[in-house]
Amino acid sequence: MIRFFNGRILCFSDGAVTVNDGEVWVDGGSICHVGKCPQELPTFEREIDLDGDLLMPGFKNAHTHSCMTFLRSLADDMPLDKWLNEQVWPNEAKLDGDAAYVMAKLAIMEYLSSGITASFDMYFHNDSYIKANIDSGFRTVLCGDMNDFDKNYRDLEGKFLRYNGMHELISYRLGFHGEYTTSKERLEFVAELADKYRAPVFTHLAETKAEVQGCIERWGVTPAKLLDGMGMFNYGGGGFHCVWMSDEDIDIFAGRGLFAVLNPASNLKLASGIAPAAEFLRRGVRLAIGTDGAGSNNALDMFREMYLAAVLGKYKECDAAAVDALEILKAACVGGAEAMGLYDCNAVAVGKKADLTVINMHKPNMHPFNNIAKNIVYSGSKDNIRLTMVNGKILYENGEYFIGDEPERIYAEAEKIMEVIRP
Repeated sequence: MIRFFNGRILCFSDGAVTVNDGEVWVDGGSICHVGKCPQELPTFEREIDLDGDLLMPGFKNAHTHSCMTFLRSLADDMPLDKWLNEQVWPNEAKLDGDAAYVMAKLAIMEYLSSGITASFDMYFHNDSYIKANIDSGFRTVLCGDMNDFDKNYRDLEGKFLRYNGMHELISYRLGFHGEYTTSKERLEFVAELADKYRAPVFTHLAETKAEVQGCIERWGVTPAKLLDGMGMFNYGGGGFHCVWMSDEDIDIFAGRGLFAVLNPASNLKLASGIAPAAEFLRRGVRLAIGTDGAGSNNALDMFREMYLAAVLGKYKECDAAAVDALEILKAACVGGAEAMGLYDCNAVAVGKKADLTVINMHKPNMHPFNNIAKNIVYSGSKDNIRLTMVNGKILYENGEYFIGDEPERIYAEAEKIMEVIRP
């Protein structure tokens, strides 16, 4: 067992966010004790003195394309349509499984140093990607990326059956790239699978104004209304981005219990717009937060996403009281976990998975302790991450990685790959 003691614990309970003194014990991959120190202690493999630091659930990156680290700063300062057609898709055609493995490991390192303990990933070369996560000890949920470019789109069902249950760190959600890249026949197939397996479905949704206008021109309705009318969301799910949402779209999300996954940095960089986070909260839409891929962000930094999600929501409303930081923190930890189906990774509580991060409170940006939880959102940074644990194993601590590979080797391999891919 591992013991964390002499620290603070951030907890989410009944919608509240609290910070309490205490300690946490981890046995295998799960939390076995939370609270005060008992008089008699068992034998521990390791005892970690938190020295007043804050232990909390790890952040969940609820929308990303991990292997797109190869596009970091390769496709910048371009509008979305040119970004996709002139850079992303042509260069993705050069990516093979071996390259995807290395680029996934690079992303995992960045996640860990940002306190992220799981990713919700939509991409291809799934077997290589899964191997990178298992080899690193990182938790991931794959999301189906089916679209009109797939030769065998019906393999979406095969992936759903093959990847769910294959490993404790791996799971799979039904999904497709987006309405604008997927024919109605294929959309109907996804809806059939959702009904067959009573499963949630996720997709890029209402990311740009042009996407929504195009859907209305094709079908006479918005993407959210089109998909809901097909039965796509009968068992839940949600959309990534959700920037250009009508009142009716928001009603659909609230009524179905769907997740709006916010990606503020990517939306700003691609000039897609600002999601109506305050309106989502007012109307009870469930929120999660993701970085999107390194090709459009370019960082995989949850602190930056949380800050932007909060302050952009205020800016959009012209109201500094809109979008409370605690709601954003819950979205980054609890909302993301639940969107991904990781209901056993959403809290520091006995029986939950030990997917945890430790915030170093001995930094100037964390003082004074007026409101520790809000400090994480408004003044926290990756520099505050002391330790990240996934499934009971420490994968990052004090700048060092424990993922079965040396960082410098990963960097060198990534550069070799780019010598081939880079135009």
